[in-house]
Amino acid sequence: MTIPSAMTAVLLTGHGGLDRLEVRDDVPVPRPGPDEVLIRVGASAVNNTDINTRVGWYSRAETGDQTAWSGESLAFPRIQGADCVGTVVAVGPGADPHRVGERVLVRTMQDPDSAGRPITLGSEIDGAFAQFVVVRSSEAFMIDSPLDDAQLGALPCSYSTAEGLLQRAGLGAERVLITGASGGVGSAAVLLARLRGAHITAVAGPGKAEQVRALGADVVVQRDDDLVGVLGDDTVDVVIDLVGGAHFPSLLRVLRPGGRYAVSGAVGGAHVDLDLRDLYLKDLSLLGSTFTPRSVFTDLIRYVERGDVRPVVAAAYPLAEIATAQETFLRHEHVGKLVLLPPR
Repeated sequence: MTIPSAMTAVLLTGHGGLDRLEVRDDVPVPRPGPDEVLIRVGASAVNNTDINTRVGWYSRAETGDQTAWSGESLAFPRIQGADCVGTVVAVGPGADPHRVGERVLVRTMQDPDSAGRPITLGSEIDGAFAQFVVVRSSEAFMIDSPLDDAQLGALPCSYSTAEGLLQRAGLGAERVLITGASGGVGSAAVLLARLRGAHITAVAGPGKAEQVRALGADVVVQRDDDLVGVLGDDTVDVVIDLVGGAHFPSLLRVLRPGGRYAVSGAVGGAHVDLDLRDLYLKDLSLLGSTFTPRSVFTDLIRYVERGDVRPVVAAAYPLAEIATAQETFLRHEHVGKLVLLPPR
């Protein structure tokens, strides 16, 4: 294909509200450097991390400037977009020219750079809220699947986060409780826990019970229910928490002695009330999960290619309607992922 000199992209011009997202059609198309590939983006999706980065949520009060995943200040303008499916259309020096034409998924949480700095697509480097994106060739994974771009665009960030959590917790055919089960990561965790033969108790918002059951949940508990009152003490083996906040003490109480709690989200509140007696008297393991080994991503691709996982898309929007998509995302009324489609 003929590669244009300019593209449509969404520029994040600084921390703040939706007015900081600027849709432009005159952004220079990036050129791949050594061992890099240029990808024509087929789809991306909305994630909490995009919004958290935009509003400066990752900053810590004691420093005030840790606003990117790496702990360094974010460089503006930045093209966000942590999810990417697309086609390789050019390669840089040292990259395999036979990759041109490959359909690929890009890993969101990537291997550190040569300086040891963690790299997250759309944070430390420009992401997929654009028609084209450049990434290291090693971070673009070929995929062979009949699923469309919208479905595959829903996969990289949320599903790798969910798979990383389940692997970190060592979930098998056990009793698992998943909070935030209707969201992107939560719905992925339900589907992936079902693959493992787990008995799934899902926590979801009002009006979403039937949709979450359709994903594979055995029991659905309403978000504002008393978890201990509904489930009882010591009734689950693993908790996958994507919410945090006020329910944290109840999550430890429903865990059996020797149970595992794994977390990768704090939309309900980052500061929680921990009774250390729950932790040590029950011999619990508390696990955090963000960056995952490459094997997590290759496992996901294997699940998709053999038809075990079909990502759930709640709605798709043109890239230019990113503000509407993020407003919808923040209302938490959907089940699955909200996808963004760049101009073709």
